[in-house]
Amino acid sequence: MFYVIRKKHLVIALICCLLVVGVPLAVTQFSGQTVATAADNSNWGLSFQENGKTPVGNATAEALKQVNAYYAGPSDQKVIYLTFDAGYENGYTPAILDTLKKHNVKAAFFVVGNYIETSPDLVKRMVEEGHIVGNHTYHHPDMSKIADAASFQKEMTSLEELFKNTTGQEMPKYYRPPQGKYSQSNLQMANEMGYKTVFWSLAYVDWYVDKQPTPEEAFQKLIPRIHPGAVVLLHSTSKTNCDILDELLTKWEAEGYTFGTLDQLCV
Repeated sequence: MFYVIRKKHLVIALICCLLVVGVPLAVTQFSGQTVATAADNSNWGLSFQENGKTPVGNATAEALKQVNAYYAGPSDQKVIYLTFDAGYENGYTPAILDTLKKHNVKAAFFVVGNYIETSPDLVKRMVEEGHIVGNHTYHHPDMSKIADAASFQKEMTSLEELFKNTTGQEMPKYYRPPQGKYSQSNLQMANEMGYKTVFWSLAYVDWYVDKQPTPEEAFQKLIPRIHPGAVVLLHSTSKTNCDILDELLTKWEAEGYTFGTLDQLCV
């Protein structure tokens, strides 16, 4: 009995250690290949082990690519892929677009149905200025809880139809799971629909509109952790992001970074 208890405690301690350092805990299948992920239903997560280096994700870049999913670009190229999640318009996107134009940066905006319905002119401007408008689903649900293909596809195609009716163009086939919640079957279903799933390798807590970080706090997160091939996630609802974007892009450019597009990342 004593041996069993000690063994149980050892296993629990090992699991806790793995969670702390971000090591995947489950084994699952991507296109017939066995790979490590946090679980079948998971939140996308990162472990930053060294500033300036690509963090460790819930799954490896090689495993994700088997289902056309990505979270970072090549680690030997000083290229940043800038993305914004846009659940609603909070008054800052026009200034964000102005700053992107000033720096000649083409970003990706992942939008939901409410955003297109309430801010069609901004969506049209994104398209006209060369930005990618990606699929963040119509209703922003926890997609990891949607197991049947018909319901999953409905969330995606409803937004596609609204985008086309608004802009006259087909929606680019880039998908970001709401809140980073996903499952193995989600990634497979998105891939079967022709989508490329885009996670991220750098983000910070910028989404609480009534508890915005100071510019100094934002820079403390975003400057040291930038790395070659970074897929940066910012929220367009953030006043801080709007206020610091010009200086942030200038700082990254001064470090020798250029900016790429998802068309260049997802190849």
